[in-house]
Amino acid sequence: MTAPQGGQKTPAEIEAEIEAQREQLAGTIDELAAKLDVKARARRKVASLKDSATTDDGTPRPEVLAAAGSLVAMAVVLLLWRRRRVH
Repeated sequence: MTAPQGGQKTPAEIEAEIEAQREQLAGTIDELAAKLDVKARARRKVASLKDSATTDDGTPRPEVLAAAGSLVAMAVVLLLWRRRRVH
C-alpha cells in the first residue's frame, strides 16, 4: 500500500490492515486451540495408528501379526528361563 504525501495512511488502508491483522490473529487462535484439544489429537493419533496397522478391509497387516507373535514368544521364553533359574 502506498501512502499519500506526508506519509499518512488513508482510513481505507488502515481498515484493511486491521482486517488483515484480525484474520491473522483468528488463524493463530484456531491453531492454538487445535493444539490444546488433547482428546481430538489423541483420536487422530489412534485413527492413524489403526490405519497403519490394518489393511483396507480391516484385517491386521501380516507384519503386525508377526511382531505381536514374536513379542509373545519372547515373553514365554523369558518366563520359562526365569522359572528354570529359580528352581
